[in-house]
Amino acid sequence: MGMDGLSERWSVDQVWGLAPDASSRTAGSKLAAAGPWVESGAAGEAVWGLCRGSGSRPYQTVVDLQGAAYKCSCPSRKFPCKHALGLLLRWAQGDVPGTQAGAPVPEWAAEWLASRREKAERKAAAGPAAERAPDPAAAAEARRRAEQRRQRIAAGAVELEQRLADLLRDGLATAPRGAVWEETAARMVDAQAPGLAARVRELGTLPASGPGWPARLLAECSLLHLLDQGFLRLDELPEPLAATVRARVGLTVDAAGLLRGGTLRDDWLVLAQEDADDGKLVTRRIWLWGAGTGRMALLLAYGAAGRAPEQSLPTGLLLDAELAYHPGAYPLRAALGTVHAGPRTPAAGGGREERSLPPGSGVAAVAAAYGAALAADPWLEGIPAVLTDVVPVPEEGDGGWQLAERTGDRALPLHPAAGRGPGVWQLLAVSGGGPVTVFGEFGHAGFRPLTTWSAGTAVPLTGAVAAVAGAPIAAAKGGGAWR
Repeated sequence: MGMDGLSERWSVDQVWGLAPDASSRTAGSKLAAAGPWVESGAAGEAVWGLCRGSGSRPYQTVVDLQGAAYKCSCPSRKFPCKHALGLLLRWAQGDVPGTQAGAPVPEWAAEWLASRREKAERKAAAGPAAERAPDPAAAAEARRRAEQRRQRIAAGAVELEQRLADLLRDGLATAPRGAVWEETAARMVDAQAPGLAARVRELGTLPASGPGWPARLLAECSLLHLLDQGFLRLDELPEPLAATVRARVGLTVDAAGLLRGGTLRDDWLVLAQEDADDGKLVTRRIWLWGAGTGRMALLLAYGAAGRAPEQSLPTGLLLDAELAYHPGAYPLRAALGTVHAGPRTPAAGGGREERSLPPGSGVAAVAAAYGAALAADPWLEGIPAVLTDVVPVPEEGDGGWQLAERTGDRALPLHPAAGRGPGVWQLLAVSGGGPVTVFGEFGHAGFRPLTTWSAGTAVPLTGAVAAVAGAPIAAAKGGGAWR
């Protein structure tokens, strides 16, 4: 919060990081001019405006800066819509007049903001004590259903083991393609094992994935066999690994239950936000770093096909919030609990909790961290990592890219999909041939850069290619899909 009572202004890059897709960026940029706006204003934690549309009445757009939430009277299914993006761009550029905190806010905006505050206050006041006492009969019924599902998944795993054995006995050259594996995946869905179904569908894409596909198919079959056996012997595993296996086969954990079980409060720096659309579901991945704990966390949010999820956090801002981690051998995914303050811009010259740039590592340390992560979770496709003092340079011969240490002879290759997208050119433009700090995901197929920093300001690499569940696995060195 600034000295005048207004929320600290976001950067244009942070606003762009909220855009659900490229077309929204284009449409939002057109609404960053003064022409379409009948009026606009900002006070405290809110920005609002009236934007001319095709109808007789202007669209009412309001943004809650504290929760990074948006409301607009337009019919768009995207969050944020082009009107919210245009309004935020104008505010980021200083084109929205600000008033002192407590100044009048239009009634239509004030009602929505008040309803959000009241809902948050009721939730905070209720707390865990307000939860209903457990019903013994309901608890027994829940245990019965859970056991039935466990038995169905086990039966599905046994059937899948037979399919894999048949494939290896007949030889990889006879590997069936999509239709047969789609039938097997459907049987895994019937067995209530969506995680197994997703991996089976990936098997169907591999025989047509280019040179080296037999090695990739064998590797995926091995991981699937390991997962099957892990579930069939769940009782023999240590609990953290057992939790990982349950999650990998598709047994989810209720977020509300996680939050009741204890949370971790910190000032969380938003490192990156990206969306992936598989035609059926939009998955938003938000990476956070705890300034006090030094822990990484991954928030997942979902939206229907063609509709961006509502949860959105601008890259580079700090959030004073509570998280609860999902159980596992290498816990990364978390559920967002109470947000105490933010998002806010890190204060210049502030202490550790106000850092705008997370601490990073060299190439060797990141590679070692990935190896340790795989030892804990063999199905992990990548880990979050911050590389410091690296320079993007082209690889010799194959046209790929790598991040090379400024001093020393070590480098990490970029993920082939990232190397082909515009994100690498954004990274080159920021670096100017010099060393930069880069956040991304590193796995066996390479490093996927998601964010870099320029003069301490986060720059989302909007060209980074997100993984799409069920899409063909890249025909790259090492292969594999990001999850």
